[in-house]
Amino acid sequence: MSADKFFKCLADETRLRCLALLYSRDALCVCDLTEALETSQPKISRHLAQLRACDLVSDHREGQWVFYRLHPDLAPWQLNVLNSTHAALASKLTFREDLRRLEAAEYRKPATRCP
Repeated sequence: MSADKFFKCLADETRLRCLALLYSRDALCVCDLTEALETSQPKISRHLAQLRACDLVSDHREGQWVFYRLHPDLAPWQLNVLNSTHAALASKLTFREDLRRLEAAEYRKPATRCP
């Protein structure tokens, strides 16, 4: 992927917040991200589709649930950018609140993950 396409894919707050949470976890389903970001399911799904089209995330199905993770074939320079971005976002209140809500959701439903 070209650098300009990569950065265009990152040029949205919701996509950045999704990527930051995915960076901190092995895999998340849409309902995890919906709850953490306090955003509607259609909006999260639309942004995940854009991230998938950019080859930044991959998905896999487990029964009725679709789980997303960072794409395993990201180039080293892409991982470096995501690492730096995650480090910068970690100090932001918005990301800390997203992470707190995600952890609360994981605590409430550890076995089933999604309702």
